[in-house]
Amino acid sequence: MPTDKQSKSLSNSNKNIALHLDKDYLNFLSQIKKRLQRAQVKAALAANIEQIRFYWELGADIINQQKTQRWGSHFLDQLSHDMRNAFPGMQGFSKRNLEYMRLLVNVHSAWDEFAQQPAAQLPWAHIQLLLDRYRTDNKLFFWYSAQALENGWSRSTLSMYIKSDLYERQAIDSEKVSNYQQKLALPQSDLAHEMLKNPYSFDFLTITQPAREREKELTTHIRDFLLELGSGFAFVGTQVPLQIDGEEFFIDILFYHLKLRCYVVCELKAKKFKPADLGQLSFYLSAVDEHLTGEADNPAIGILLCESRSKIIAEYALKKIDAPIGVSEYTLSKALPKNLKTALPSIEEIEGELNASDIVDDNNV
Repeated sequence: MPTDKQSKSLSNSNKNIALHLDKDYLNFLSQIKKRLQRAQVKAALAANIEQIRFYWELGADIINQQKTQRWGSHFLDQLSHDMRNAFPGMQGFSKRNLEYMRLLVNVHSAWDEFAQQPAAQLPWAHIQLLLDRYRTDNKLFFWYSAQALENGWSRSTLSMYIKSDLYERQAIDSEKVSNYQQKLALPQSDLAHEMLKNPYSFDFLTITQPAREREKELTTHIRDFLLELGSGFAFVGTQVPLQIDGEEFFIDILFYHLKLRCYVVCELKAKKFKPADLGQLSFYLSAVDEHLTGEADNPAIGILLCESRSKIIAEYALKKIDAPIGVSEYTLSKALPKNLKTALPSIEEIEGELNASDIVDDNNV
């Protein structure tokens, strides 16, 4: 005599068999197969928009069938099984993926509207990530979608920026302090203001590496530094020397921004912002424009990164500064326990690591 567990298993099995023989279900399955075959012929699913459209339509069909048919809780399991058998060389028909298709329609119910958004041009894995995080917040869903498409972010890069609250740090103007819009001409002023963040997150710099391990870590640090700064930044060097009237001065970190077409002088301060800090950075910008900026380049801009800052004091200090400068905070080890924060590299060590990477790169040329 079968046990309760065996009886339940037999009951579920019978439901699956019954569903597989259901005329309406078989007709529905046949239509889905034909639609996918037409999509394959039309675009071979190479055009990403066609794949996303098919997923959205299948999600809409699933919702409709679950409302009108009595196929039970095993409907998605059966559909997943049959689609995988029908298209063994294709991925994307797991039960979990079918649930994401249904979720996409529940969140974005009008395909014509969704198709006009950058999200429709993203890979499916990106859309899944955004659905997980922003299914109830269309504003952030579409903002991160647009940024990912414009900057060519991988899924892991998109995930990193979401976790670091990039929207709050870059898109909210009230948190930014600069005189870019007053001192630069359009469109450079808008681009410079848009690329500025507050705060900058340097969480990728964790515990100080032993000296023998640093060379292997340097490239990763520079890559992460550039990722945090945003698209368009090209690393020029650290402690870049400038000869002025027989004296030598050193720029903390120098970049070139490909979209802005200008040098970007970055100064790091391991302290609270002081108005006097702007004088030094303004001097460096004048020197860069005189000695490095070419005829085809726009004027150099500055970013002053401080451990902390008063927004009001920074705004007052910038009012009489002619050089284009942004003032932002930076954060280290946001997620680390307090007892580990003392083991973090100092600003001097950060500069040292970046500077050492120049030596490594020169030796590899």
